[in-house]
Amino acid sequence: MHRRLIFFAISSLVAASVIQHPLVELADSQTLVNTKPLVSSNAIQNDISSNKLLERAKHLYKLAELAVEEYNHPTRVIGSKGHLATIDYIYSTLADLGDYYDISNQAFPAVVGNVFESRLVLGHSTPKSAGPMSLTPPTKHKEPVYGPLVLVADDGCEASDYPANVTGSIAFIRRGTCPFGTKSENAGKAGAVAAVIYNNIQGNLSGTLGQPSEYHVATFGISDVDAEPFVKKLQAGETVDSSAYIDAIVEKIRTTNVIAQTKGGDPENCVMLGGHSDSVAEGPGINDDGSGTLALLEIATHLTKYRVNNCVRFGWWSGEEEGLLGSDYYVSQLSKEENMKIRLFMDYDMLASPNYAYQVYNATNAVNPVGSEELRDLYTEFYEAHGQNYTYIPFDGRSDYDAFIKNGIPAGGIATGAEGVKTKKEAEMFGGTAGESFDHCYHQLCDAVDNLNLEAWELNAKLVAHSVATYAVSFKGFPERIAITKNAFPERSLYHGPKPVM
Repeated sequence: MHRRLIFFAISSLVAASVIQHPLVELADSQTLVNTKPLVSSNAIQNDISSNKLLERAKHLYKLAELAVEEYNHPTRVIGSKGHLATIDYIYSTLADLGDYYDISNQAFPAVVGNVFESRLVLGHSTPKSAGPMSLTPPTKHKEPVYGPLVLVADDGCEASDYPANVTGSIAFIRRGTCPFGTKSENAGKAGAVAAVIYNNIQGNLSGTLGQPSEYHVATFGISDVDAEPFVKKLQAGETVDSSAYIDAIVEKIRTTNVIAQTKGGDPENCVMLGGHSDSVAEGPGINDDGSGTLALLEIATHLTKYRVNNCVRFGWWSGEEEGLLGSDYYVSQLSKEENMKIRLFMDYDMLASPNYAYQVYNATNAVNPVGSEELRDLYTEFYEAHGQNYTYIPFDGRSDYDAFIKNGIPAGGIATGAEGVKTKKEAEMFGGTAGESFDHCYHQLCDAVDNLNLEAWELNAKLVAHSVATYAVSFKGFPERIAITKNAFPERSLYHGPKPVM
């Protein structure tokens, strides 16, 4: 069965499953909620244990295995059976909690891509760093294409940068100034049969073309080192005959955010937190972001024991790995009045990296909505109170906080590291191994249950619980929101999601 047909078939099953979990309507539900003790940080932290989190992780991996027949390995990428089952698991778990939450599924259109095979040959060599961009289309007829490599002027951001002889050729474009998708689109409009974007800084280049365009062509990224000899040859007037091949799909589907808000608490003052429910196509995503997804679900479960003064709203976003699709859509649908009800947003993505560091987004009020820095300080004070070190990391648009701060909502979050390499100083601060990635299984098949550091996950889950309890009780000392002020990213970010976009 075609994967899109599978998606709609499974969507029907998910809908049916949702119907099987009706919310219990109690006339005196608010009275019952009010008899519960007010949530406290210590109480809800004590509810959190690594054993319970691990049980959920094992179940999530089994859900990822439902996609094996489609992808030949476990995954929870949007549109797969593994992700549809994840959405159902989140919703049904919340529904089984009774009448504590208002729960909704927010469906929206999304784009998903998958590269099955690729090959790039420049001259007589295959660059070791060559890799297809995410959401790249295939080469024509999914067959190899041939043509000379043509150097594009400047950064390839203007139509005038593309010489006439790029038609029927492979465009060779320097990174910089504008998004990768714009470069690919310009190459396609100029008649190129494929495009290669080379890094303008040290290192390999992988990224995403973003929103599909009819003019996009099959596009690769390569490192500055691999590109240098070819740039010199082309500048010297030499011909570099080349070939490119990509077998890929880019297709539109519908996917779903899950939102749950406490029925108790002041609905005009909400503390909101979220994590993404999807993984990349390459693996099951049990750390990225199963660790965030499940921490939120565990905390949402225990929060039902308590009453809250301010409403608490949870969001499980879909399509983060494809470019923050779910969180972008959610914020875009908020009216001004609904936007203003969210006092802050907390992002929890990758909380259990095996070679972890305790990382806090360096969200300052100087370049973000006021209140972001106060949230940052709450995290650092928690780590200090528990005798733990921490580091600040860039608040640069790599996760689902992006749409919130761009629309005036204070935000922040914590993480434990992805593909970045742990320094010697960080190894002294947190243990682990210097010179290795924080998560050596980042965006890979091995991001499974045994990829989790349970010690880091439990402490971070307790910190998430602490952040919920703190603001669910009071916003005293936290800046009031007066208006929707869009005060973030004075310069364009290189990221809009986990992959670079420019």
